[in-house]
Amino acid sequence: MDAAQRKIGRRKSLARRLSEDKKVQAAAAVVLPVLLGILIFGLWQGGVLQTIFRTDSFTLPAPTRIASLFRDNFGKVVTNARDTVTVALAGLIIGSLLGYGAAILASFFPNMGKGGLSIVGAFASIPVVALAPVMNNWTRDVSTEASSRSMVAKILVVMLIAAADMGLNAYRGLTELKPYAKDLMATYAAPRRMVFLKLQLPNSVPYIFTALKVSVPASIMTAIVSEYFAEYITGVGRQIRENIVLAQYATAWVYITAACIIGLLAYVILMIVQAAVMKRYHF
Repeated sequence: MDAAQRKIGRRKSLARRLSEDKKVQAAAAVVLPVLLGILIFGLWQGGVLQTIFRTDSFTLPAPTRIASLFRDNFGKVVTNARDTVTVALAGLIIGSLLGYGAAILASFFPNMGKGGLSIVGAFASIPVVALAPVMNNWTRDVSTEASSRSMVAKILVVMLIAAADMGLNAYRGLTELKPYAKDLMATYAAPRRMVFLKLQLPNSVPYIFTALKVSVPASIMTAIVSEYFAEYITGVGRQIRENIVLAQYATAWVYITAACIIGLLAYVILMIVQAAVMKRYHF
């Protein structure tokens, strides 16, 4: 009995050591998702998922079929993906800058700023399917070119979503300061501009990346959804819609795959930039 208990104790100790080992944790963070992906791929390719979801290979084609169509339509996929990325990136940059500017104004004028941020935050709760058609009507007189009008409307939708995410998070970073840091600045009689540059701005950097973790994928999804209602037929989202309407489900899955790739690449790039910035400035 004592030997069995010692054996169990050693097993528990080994399991505990493995669970606390950082190298094991890092390896598990990569291996486990890969294994899950391989399992899903095998079930999908083997037709098991189609059976589970009670569908057929026409509506839910096998991954090899999607990959084959992706290769055959690669040039068209890249063109539409470029248009979607352009809308998402432009809206993200403009919206983030406006949101951060609104957060700065709110931190300088807190009495009025909080109310203003509440209005900005309200835009984040508006469904894109409701906002996109409104923007299409508002931008009808922007240009005589349908492509330009459509681009402006989609960028505006993405911009509002990104501005709301950035404004709310950046305001926290600009105002939630450590008490001793504010006291130190007061002791030095630092002017308001110096407090902002030396204290508030650096403190807001982690909050900026917190906002971007939300707004980057949200911007891509917003761009894709807004393309459903756009006047000009271009972009990944519009191709998904058009192919579903035409019952070309396999081709629609090609563009769904392209949307997933865009989102993953954007998030990976963001994580690389965040790691570089946070390491350089020792946050």
